[in-house]
Amino acid sequence: MEFQKTEEQELLLESLREVMARGDFEDYFKECDKTHAWPQKAVDALVEAGFASLGIPEEYGGTETDILTQIMVAEEAHALGYPSLCWINYATEVDDILTFGNEEQKKVVLDYAMKGIKPFTLGFTEPQAGSDSAAMGVTATKRDGKVYINGNKTFNTSADRAPYMLCVCRSGINENPYKDFSMYLFPIDREGVTIEKLDKIGNNMCGTYEVYLKDVECDESDLVGEECKGFYQLMKNFEVERLTICAANVGMARCAYDEAVRYAGQRMQFGKTIGSFQLVQEKIVDMKIKIENMQNMLYKAAWKKDHGESIMIDSSLVKRYTGRAAFEVIDEAMQIMGGIGYTHDCRISRLWRDQRVYRIMAGTDEIMVHTAGRALIKEAQ
Repeated sequence: MEFQKTEEQELLLESLREVMARGDFEDYFKECDKTHAWPQKAVDALVEAGFASLGIPEEYGGTETDILTQIMVAEEAHALGYPSLCWINYATEVDDILTFGNEEQKKVVLDYAMKGIKPFTLGFTEPQAGSDSAAMGVTATKRDGKVYINGNKTFNTSADRAPYMLCVCRSGINENPYKDFSMYLFPIDREGVTIEKLDKIGNNMCGTYEVYLKDVECDESDLVGEECKGFYQLMKNFEVERLTICAANVGMARCAYDEAVRYAGQRMQFGKTIGSFQLVQEKIVDMKIKIENMQNMLYKAAWKKDHGESIMIDSSLVKRYTGRAAFEVIDEAMQIMGGIGYTHDCRISRLWRDQRVYRIMAGTDEIMVHTAGRALIKEAQ
């Protein structure tokens, strides 16, 4: 197996490092985290450098790039301290629209993506329907040639910034809920949509919202893909979205590791650096092993996706492992930093708060066990 990065990948990663170094964003990110502000200055710099266009088809003005390369770039950005949930490349996120959307939907969504603007907030989770997707109750009712959406979605990322909502609704046609969900794409400022911000412990630069839908009128042309196939269309999207989340996990772990190792080589206690103590060395070695394992699992899954192989099992395995391992690495990094690591002056404290949600969003650790476990047992029969 070839482990060497291609020349294109090396150039992209080096360009990213130059943009981040030139911007010197760490104090800016610290301020944005404190004030709960979107890091627009950093977004603009990366969009101007062309990173938003990676993976978007050339016919829509993008730069054709495989998923592995997109994953490497996202990972590197987070390793350089770029904030969680604020990454500006949405090519993997709009996979559903590219696959199932009509031409008008593709054009509008990809146009926003090219500008580094999150095209839509995903309306999937509901107050009573988290891991239990079948319990979703938001309805799409047809009446007089229109479709009316009613209900409540929750944990909607960037609902204040995304111009559209991709909403999964119950059509009321089939008794089996998984064969009854449809997807609709509509402007989030449409009449009948209201949002309410949630107060959370991390990812302060990116808001999360409740979305209330009251007789939101849609045209039948707002349907994405086929009616009653929405759940299965979304599952396709989740495979790739989970790889993007895993890239953030690996990147944040690397960021914390790099800071902690530098500190261990400089911090003096008892007349010597703390890095000379075997207990600290053990932490550093185990952190490095976890980072290597995370990268290997992630890159293999992305490679398989690029080569047309199924990653239904891989995406669940790598999300469960990187979610847990990344937090363990960041937590150990905070331990090495000691008291300073627990302050807002040290970015490890931000990483520690922000990364924890990746064990919940886009499928909890427990659901990853369920999806991968049953598939592995079936595979072995």
